[in-house]
Amino acid sequence: MTEAGRISLDPLLGWPVLFALLVLCALAYLAYLRWRGRAWLTRAAALTALAAALANPAYVREEREPLPSVAAVVVDGSESMSFGQRTQIAETVREQLLTEMDADASLEVRIIETDSRTDGTNLIGALEGLMADVPRDRIAGAVLITDGQVHDVPEDMARLGELGPVHALITGDPDSGDRRISLVQSPDFGIVGEEAQFLVRVDDPVSQTATVTVSVNGGLPRRMTVATGEDTPLPIEIERRGDNIVVVETPAGEQELTLANNRTAATLSGVRDRLRVLLITGKPNAAGRVWRDLLKSDPSVDLVHFTILRPPFKQDITPLEEMALIAFPTEELFEGKLNEFDLIIFDQYERRTVITMSYLANMARYVADGGALLIAAGEDFAGPASLANTPLAGVLPALPTGTIEVGAFTPELSDTGKRHTVTQSLDGQSWGGWVRYIKATAEAGDVLMTARDGDPLLVVDRVGEGRVAQLLSGQIWLWARGHDGGGPFAELIRRMVHWLMKEPELEERQLRLEAQGDTLRATLRTLSDNAPPLSIETPDGSIMEPTWQAAGPGEFVAEAPIDRLGLFRARSGGLEAVTLNGPANPKEYAALEATGEVLEPLASLTGGGVWTLDRPGDRIPDIRRVGRGADAEGGNWLGLRERGAYAVRSSTSLPLLPGLLAALAIVAFLLLAWRREGR
Repeated sequence: MTEAGRISLDPLLGWPVLFALLVLCALAYLAYLRWRGRAWLTRAAALTALAAALANPAYVREEREPLPSVAAVVVDGSESMSFGQRTQIAETVREQLLTEMDADASLEVRIIETDSRTDGTNLIGALEGLMADVPRDRIAGAVLITDGQVHDVPEDMARLGELGPVHALITGDPDSGDRRISLVQSPDFGIVGEEAQFLVRVDDPVSQTATVTVSVNGGLPRRMTVATGEDTPLPIEIERRGDNIVVVETPAGEQELTLANNRTAATLSGVRDRLRVLLITGKPNAAGRVWRDLLKSDPSVDLVHFTILRPPFKQDITPLEEMALIAFPTEELFEGKLNEFDLIIFDQYERRTVITMSYLANMARYVADGGALLIAAGEDFAGPASLANTPLAGVLPALPTGTIEVGAFTPELSDTGKRHTVTQSLDGQSWGGWVRYIKATAEAGDVLMTARDGDPLLVVDRVGEGRVAQLLSGQIWLWARGHDGGGPFAELIRRMVHWLMKEPELEERQLRLEAQGDTLRATLRTLSDNAPPLSIETPDGSIMEPTWQAAGPGEFVAEAPIDRLGLFRARSGGLEAVTLNGPANPKEYAALEATGEVLEPLASLTGGGVWTLDRPGDRIPDIRRVGRGADAEGGNWLGLRERGAYAVRSSTSLPLLPGLLAALAIVAFLLLAWRREGR
């Protein structure tokens, strides 16, 4: 506790009124001088005494308690600090800094470390938050311990001047380089089957070119060579509806701080323009209209319906003028434009000469090349005119035995069907009965629904790049008509068609990966009872191997904690999935070189300095206390302001010009003035 005295002025009428009176008195005095008044000195003394009396001067004696100045230490805790020896250097610098500051009893030190889970390094925001409750006349300054890559330095830094001198201690080797890749442009959505234009950029301090690897949805990678430092167009074909994960990678360069920014990804939403369907009905039947009504009810479906009303060998007495004059374009449909269809449906088709063997061979190749085929078999499928006796037999998962089973039965889900995405949601529903199906042997694929005695009723299979679904009965229309209580006709067909269209949510074997805050969640769907081992590659290249937990028939879940941003990649049983924790191009990995260029303008504005420490043993600059107007940095020292703030604990006041004394002085000076003027 210290004592100090000072002169206090507390105007009786308030400062505005006092100033107004002083101005009037000054004007009157000037007029007096202008008229050559003889008592100018005593008049001036009287006015001075009046002003002093109105100012109410007093001598105040105070007991003051000195308050320490407050200094801030902000430590960069972002992910970029983990590269090289930056973390070790920062810890050493922090210990040295706190040791010297704590030795000064007149200095209060506040310290904060930034969050590593945010996108970017936000040191300025942390500094302002740390000093928000500190009076500005107590702030001694701030020291930032960082690699220099700070992302929240404002363009207008004027408000930061009141934080005192801001110094930066840069940790890390400024000569270390790093290769990084980024997506300069990535569209959010596109049309399935068309190309979306990306722009990719590789920055490398040494190499002029770099190899870039591109994969979509974990598929086969595509490689290309790009020039570093330039934006390069990257066309990506959109494979499927829904989310398409595009992963772009480049191998390690000659100089590398981390491989975490050698890989980036984007999510591209695929939108199907129109679903083009070719429906071939072998002969008019009750199911044909049901198929047509279902497909035409969807406005996104372009339907071409081909019904064979009369085979060429059938004799008919219909006059020619009553028949259609335009021949059906079979060659154009089944050869020229076949690949333009997304789905081909055969409804109770019987092999006839209308669709030739060469056309059916084209359809088999169409499936193998990625097309979709759905067969709703009728009685003819069991006879000699069956599609099983054509080139399509090579893509059919089930072949007929030649027997037609007649008699009431209720379709049931197989064990596989209870797990398969096409039929899993239908389990437990009450279904109406059918009365006829084609007995067949499942040669490949998965049997999802069964008839009597476990005979296959619905079989699906992958053939080459395409898919096939085979319904061994033409009586699904009974469900649509509500016979015997009906059944999930529309839902079953919708899910079956979406599976044929390779919709990602209906993949029966799929691996999903999601970043949920600080937890990574992997979900596996499989037709097997056991889940293959799971491995997850983190952004820095390390591997995690969490354990699967059963979540239901064919469903497994695994979780693992995460504490960093970037791209994570999971692999299990030949399946692959990727996910982003945070943005596609995190600010934290945009530039990793240790540099003082970002903070140099702020240090210059506030009177601080920037020093580079590239080894753990480097000595920090000496810390000095400086006055308010003195320089706050030198070649080997940094300064913190000595604010001299204090709190008044008690005070006494002694008036210097009591009212009576002031009145006597004014009267005395006025009497002297009148006497002088009366001579």
